[in-house]
Amino acid sequence: MKLLAIDSSGLVASVAVVCDEELIGEFTVNYKKTHSQTLLPMLHRLAEMTELDLGSLDAIAVAGGPGSFTGLRIGSATVKGLALALDKPVVEVPTVDAIAYNLAGHRDLVCPLMDARRNQTYTGLYRFCGNRMETVKSQCAVDIGEILAEINHTGTPVVFLGDGVKVFGEYLSEHCCVPYLFAPPHLNKQRAGALAALAAQYYKEGKTVTADAHKPDYLRLSQAERERKAKLYAGH
Repeated sequence: MKLLAIDSSGLVASVAVVCDEELIGEFTVNYKKTHSQTLLPMLHRLAEMTELDLGSLDAIAVAGGPGSFTGLRIGSATVKGLALALDKPVVEVPTVDAIAYNLAGHRDLVCPLMDARRNQTYTGLYRFCGNRMETVKSQCAVDIGEILAEINHTGTPVVFLGDGVKVFGEYLSEHCCVPYLFAPPHLNKQRAGALAALAAQYYKEGKTVTADAHKPDYLRLSQAERERKAKLYAGH
């Protein structure tokens, strides 16, 4: 089984190829460039270096959301185009789940945090039994205080990861009442390798969609849509 995975849901752009549960190659960049500048060149370079025949893929995996609206659209458009051209199924992996899977096997409660602006975070809670991931709280968009209150209520140690750690780090340090850790730099952001590993499990379980059916899960309205909605309500 061979899968290509693409994640452009946040600040990081990442692509990876796995074959029979082995990571063949991964390309991850977290620098001051847009995904429209980096994603396709990274994919081309990865395919070139691993001598990847795109036609040999069984499926294409993508971070299905939530995340950056622009980033999700770029990733989805790329995956849709490839899947349609190659006639391959798409494996949609919830973004927060994929981030959590960076820490597969960790003994503590795992809490990914993505900065969703306005003091909100895209987050969830997970536990691992070996490499098997248990979802304690499904991915959601909530105030940082709400998810931290749930964590404090568990009374168990937790490890935080994601770009939200930098944003909410001071708040977490002041209000987290259980033992906590921040994931190390090589594991604290989106990685297509982790996405691919989780997608491989999904693929075996038959959790795929057609290229036509794929669309991102934004979890909430964009800022422009929220402002438009607010103006409509104000006008009534």
